[in-house]
Amino acid sequence: MTINVAKLSKLPQVNLGYVIDPTLPVIPLSMDISNAAAHSPHKHPRAQLLYASDGVMRVIAEKDVFVVPSSQAVWLPPETEHMVYFPGDVSLRNLFVDPSAINGLAKTTIVFRVSPLLRELILKAMNVGVDYSPEESGWRLMQVILDELILIEPTPLYLPMAKDERAKCVMEALIRNPGDKRHLQDWAEAAFTSPRTLERLFTKETGMSFGSWRQKLRLLEAVDRIGNGQPVTKVAYDLGYESLSAFIEMFHKALGAPPTKYFRECP
Repeated sequence: MTINVAKLSKLPQVNLGYVIDPTLPVIPLSMDISNAAAHSPHKHPRAQLLYASDGVMRVIAEKDVFVVPSSQAVWLPPETEHMVYFPGDVSLRNLFVDPSAINGLAKTTIVFRVSPLLRELILKAMNVGVDYSPEESGWRLMQVILDELILIEPTPLYLPMAKDERAKCVMEALIRNPGDKRHLQDWAEAAFTSPRTLERLFTKETGMSFGSWRQKLRLLEAVDRIGNGQPVTKVAYDLGYESLSAFIEMFHKALGAPPTKYFRECP
């Protein structure tokens, strides 16, 4: 996604992900952030749930790009290298899960829709902090959270990236300008390869055709821009759609609701 990284301040390093303590299966952390980014790409032995109760964040995890609006959260398994960007105002709620407590939880990075119950549990955990023990209600709350995390299912708000330089250069150009309407043949010429080879590279390295990948990029960019307050019509035309109805149809098909309803239903 298009980010002016130079304008984002760097957050201080958070060390809670490195705390190994089975008596604290979940360590919560609340942060209010504005136009900032993590200090650097990093990984830690605790798994991490990042939930922006307000705002939109972007997460890069092992070369995949995830856009996370306030109706969603991202789950990062232990030792997953990641970088997080907050290009606006974000109320961030973190849960760091001890390695001893991840049995049954997702083994890959996913974005998932936060149920109303899980949302309330996460917010309640912020009030508990780390002041709990196995004999107390705070411990039981954390166990309920872990039970709920077993049930999460991924939503399609991520973008796989290629390693091959030919496909990668095309991807990076489209990320800088998602509304670029050039056809596959034009992009192949720019990458000094053939259309057939470029299409094959996209399919091999991302599991998606060139056209599907570009549409996913535009979807993620739309979620980001609309989530940060831009008008739906402006976003549609800026992203290269010929009509507002075509954009709304794409958005509805991908996420199950048109843009206004999708964001209105965010918990």
